[in-house]
Amino acid sequence: MNPTQLIRTTLTLSLLVLALLSVTQVLAQKSSGLSQVWVSDQGDGTYKNPILYADYSDPDICKVGDDFYMTASSFNAIPGLPILHSKDLINWQLMSYALDRQPPFDHFSIPQHGNGVWAPSIRYHNDEFYIYYGDPDYGIYMVKAKDPKGPWEAPVLVQEGKGLIDPCPLWDEDGKAYLVHAYAGSRAGIKSILVVNKMSPDGTHLLDEGTIVFDGHENHPTIEGPKFYKRNGYYYIFAPAGGVPTGWQMVLRSKNVFGPYEDKIVMDQGATEINGPHQGGWVELESGESWFAHFQDRDAYGRIVNLQPMIWKNDWPVIGVDKDSDGKGEPVITYKKPNVGKSYGKQTPPDTDEFNENSLGLQWQWHANPKATWAFPNASQGYLRLYTDQIPEDASSYWSVPNLLLQKFPAQEFAVTTKLSFFPNEKLQNERTGLIIMGEDYAHINLMSKEDGLYIEYAVAHDVRHGNKENQQIIKKIKGNDVYFRVEVSKGAKCQFSYSENGKKFTDVGDEFTAVPGRWIGAKVGIFALRQDKINDSGYANYDWFRFTPLN
Repeated sequence: MNPTQLIRTTLTLSLLVLALLSVTQVLAQKSSGLSQVWVSDQGDGTYKNPILYADYSDPDICKVGDDFYMTASSFNAIPGLPILHSKDLINWQLMSYALDRQPPFDHFSIPQHGNGVWAPSIRYHNDEFYIYYGDPDYGIYMVKAKDPKGPWEAPVLVQEGKGLIDPCPLWDEDGKAYLVHAYAGSRAGIKSILVVNKMSPDGTHLLDEGTIVFDGHENHPTIEGPKFYKRNGYYYIFAPAGGVPTGWQMVLRSKNVFGPYEDKIVMDQGATEINGPHQGGWVELESGESWFAHFQDRDAYGRIVNLQPMIWKNDWPVIGVDKDSDGKGEPVITYKKPNVGKSYGKQTPPDTDEFNENSLGLQWQWHANPKATWAFPNASQGYLRLYTDQIPEDASSYWSVPNLLLQKFPAQEFAVTTKLSFFPNEKLQNERTGLIIMGEDYAHINLMSKEDGLYIEYAVAHDVRHGNKENQQIIKKIKGNDVYFRVEVSKGAKCQFSYSENGKKFTDVGDEFTAVPGRWIGAKVGIFALRQDKINDSGYANYDWFRFTPLN
C-alpha cells in the first residue's frame, strides 16, 4: 500500500469510528431518556448556557438540603406550575406540577392565551413548599405541599385584585412575614413600581394595603419580577428592569424591610448574545458559591433558562463575569459547573414519548383545563389514544381550541416524527388528527376523513389572535389508516413538514413555515384530534410514539 492509499484508508477508518461513536452516543441517550437535541452538561466539568433550552419563563429556584427545585410561569397551559428538580443546578428533571386544574375552572376551560399563572416564586418554610403566583385578572394565589412531587393543596387566594403580579414571600427571623409584588399596567393602570405588604405568618392573606418601596419610572422602567431575600442584615429585592428583550438585572437593598432601598444594576447583556437578561432566582451552596438562574427571551423558542455565577462585593451581588471590575457583570456562555460536593449524571426534562405509560408524560400540557375524554394512554398496547372533540362553534381557528396536546420546543434545532393510525366515525366527515406547530401563527399536517377515505391535509394560519382563519391544502389520499408525520425545525425556527406512508421515505409538504411565539410563550409542537360536528360518538387516533431527533 502506497502512502496515498494509506492516508485514504486511515481517514476512512477514522470517519467510520466517529460515525459509530456518534450512533452509540445517540442510542445511549435514547435508552437513558436523555434528550438527543439539547444537553447543557458538557461532561468535562463545564456547562453551556442555556441550561434549559425550553420555555420555562420567569424561573425561580430554592434549595432544600442537597436538592434544588425550580418552578416557572405556565400561563393558560395545564397542568400548570411545573416543578423541576436538580442536584447540581445543571441537570434538571421535570418531576411534577402544582396545578392539575386552574381556577376559576369554568373560565380556564377555554384557552385564555397569556392569562393565568404569571411569574411564580417557590420557597421552603416550616417543612413545606410554598409557591406564590399572580393571576393578573384575579389576584395573588398560593399553593403548598409537604412533598414537591405532590399532592399540592388547592390554590388559596391570598389577595384578590386586578394587576397584582410577580409575588414573592419572605419570612423574617422574628416570625413576621412579608410579600413583595409588582403591577401589570394592562390591568392595574400602573406599572414600574414594587410594593411590600405585611402578610399573615401562615402565608394565606395580606395584612395591609402595601408600601411602595421602589418607583422605576425615571431610571428603571418596567421593573418587575421581584424576588425577596435577607442576608447579613440587609433585605434584598432582585428585580429586572428595562423590558424583557433588552433589560438589565437590578438589585435593591435596605436595612429596613420597607426601605428606603438603594439600587444597583448588577448584570446586563454586555458584549454577549444573551439578551435581557431577565428575572430569576438566587441560591447559595454549602461551598460558599452563589448562583443565579434567569431567563432570556429567544422569540419563537420562548424564555429559555440560563445559569450565572454570582459573587458578593461589599454586600452587593455581582452576577455573571465582571470583566472591567465596575461591579456589574455580564452573562457567561460556558463555565465550570457549580461545586455541590460531588458529581451527578446527565439529566434533561423529557421530550420524546413512546406512550408506554398509563398516564400522560410530564412534557405534555393542554391548551386549557382538560376533559377526561380527550386522551387515554394505553400502556398495554403501547399507544396514546386521542378522541376527536368538537371544535368550539365560535372558533375561527385552532387558537380557540382547548384540546391541543402540546409541549415546548426543547432546542434550537430538532426534528419531530410521530406515527399514528386514524379511525374516524363512519357517520362523520372532516374529522382531523395530526401534528401541529402552534403560536400566533401556526401550521399543521393532518389526516382528514372524507366519505371515500382519508386524505393528508396541510394548513397554515397567520395572526390568529386577531381572528384570521387557516389556508388549507389537500395533499393526497392515503391507503389504509396509518401514516407518519414529521416536522424539521432549523435555526430561526424554520419548520418543514413532511409525511410518509412507510416510515422510510418522507415527502415535504407546503413552503417552509416560520414559527412565532404564542402570547407571552414560545411556539409549541404537539398533536390534536378534532371534529366539526356534534355527535354521540367520536372517531379516534392511536399515536404509537412521538420522537425528537437531531436534524440530519
